[in-house]
Amino acid sequence: MNIPALRGSRITGFGHHQPDRILTNDELSTMVDTNDEWITTRTGIRTRHIAGPDDSVTSMATEAARNALADAGVAPTDVDLVVVASTTHRDRSPYTAGRVAAALGMTNGPAPVDINTACSGFEYAMAIADQAIRTAAADTAVVIGSETLSRIADWTDRSTCVLVGDGAGAAVLQATDEPQIGPVSWGSVPHLQDAVRVTHDPEIFQQEGRSIYRWAITEAEGHARAVVERAGLALDDIGVFAFHQANLRIIEPLVTALGGEGKYVVRDVVESGNTSAASVPLGLSKAWHRGELPEGVPALLFGFGGGFAHAGQVVTTPVRRH
Repeated sequence: MNIPALRGSRITGFGHHQPDRILTNDELSTMVDTNDEWITTRTGIRTRHIAGPDDSVTSMATEAARNALADAGVAPTDVDLVVVASTTHRDRSPYTAGRVAAALGMTNGPAPVDINTACSGFEYAMAIADQAIRTAAADTAVVIGSETLSRIADWTDRSTCVLVGDGAGAAVLQATDEPQIGPVSWGSVPHLQDAVRVTHDPEIFQQEGRSIYRWAITEAEGHARAVVERAGLALDDIGVFAFHQANLRIIEPLVTALGGEGKYVVRDVVESGNTSAASVPLGLSKAWHRGELPEGVPALLFGFGGGFAHAGQVVTTPVRRH
């Protein structure tokens, strides 16, 4: 039996894509009984991007991956694993990951993997790709979160429709002898299994906001600390906090509880809304390409939501090639 030498993975590039249409709170107030003050006070959200007729989970995932590969300086044919996290896949087969690979000209036939753990999907996908690289099942992977939540929203329910947005974020992972992605800490909360739901016939997104908020402000901190401990680090070592972009009223108290004042905090929820599995990579990539994301520092990724699943890992942010 061939046992691979100790190795790990590192992030070498980020990419993202969002639909052109931007829906403001003021425009929402003409569609449902709400207003800008009500939305921003309760969620922090001011705008969100909404998929148009030509936008899909696959098309946005493809563009995000294309941009990430360009950022990393990696050719599509060098990729041997594509993992797509989404809860809004339209088709069960062919896989979204396979379609992304074909669209990008990955003629070498990389392994395609679709997963659905909703809002923690990107962190699960990262773990799968990292573990594949650690065991030499892959050398280069593209990990993507892509969602079209607007297509499963109830636009008559102001408690949920004001939250959702569409978009995709991606990261390129490559093998390294100096691992820069820590071990995943993941799990679920059985008694909250139905707190976030996407039902079928009709296909619609629903959630129990109070239950989620209560868990987030009482339990999420402990799970986030466990992620850092598994990486063998202390909270003082963390330079970036990237949590699922569900609600600014959840993100801010969580950052405070973890002593994150003065550190870089991803707050993309303000302009993108809740994009489920896309939210963490979308926020990271936008910050990276704006030149805001610190280079070469430990970043705490932590996602939670539908299922009710949670997952996180500490990763080292990339260093710019030029």
